[in-house]
Amino acid sequence: MKQIYSSFHEAVKDIKDHSTIMVGGFGLVGIPENLILALVESNVKHLTVISNNCGVDDWGLGLLLKNKQIDKMIGSYVGENKEFERQVLAGELEVELTPQGTLAERIRAGGAGIPAFYTPAGVGTPIAEGKEVRSFEGKEYLLQTGLTADISLIRAYKGDRHGNLIYNKTARNFNPMMAAAGALTIAEVEELVEPGELEADAIHTPGIYVQGLIEGQQEKRIERYTVRTHA
Repeated sequence: MKQIYSSFHEAVKDIKDHSTIMVGGFGLVGIPENLILALVESNVKHLTVISNNCGVDDWGLGLLLKNKQIDKMIGSYVGENKEFERQVLAGELEVELTPQGTLAERIRAGGAGIPAFYTPAGVGTPIAEGKEVRSFEGKEYLLQTGLTADISLIRAYKGDRHGNLIYNKTARNFNPMMAAAGALTIAEVEELVEPGELEADAIHTPGIYVQGLIEGQQEKRIERYTVRTHA
């Protein structure tokens, strides 16, 4: 059986100053929002955060950013957060931007124990600065390193007490690969069930990658409303 936390504050207690953490989600979809809130309240500082984006100004990782708890962000898309822009321009935040597919592969590689790989994405752009470029069959490829984290915070739809997880549709996004790439992985689940209740063939993340779970309800905010105008 995995550790089942009784509170979100207990679940994030091992995250200390200067930790590197991965946080699942795409926009606000599939983020471990209660674990993030507990991390905000813990007031831990100087974090390096690996995530697709940094939430919005008033929710998700944007709350950590607003509270000046993040020193470095490794991500792909940052366009929805004005505070992010302000901190970058003011020199308060270090940013490592990575093409989205490359970011996903860097995390997957880290979880698989692959130290680095070559990709054509980013060749001839500022992303290639300071990185090795090699030619294979007449085409140039950029060397990118795998990513790992001290702790991964992920979210799933259902999890059992063995740590097996099932995600809900597109809320799966970066969560499975981050589960594999964290030295310690904590899963926030909407529903915690007993072993054997999840259909074996439906499991997305095997329990071997998960060390702790906590059950909690999410607000599931929408990042941007798009409404059709009726004719």
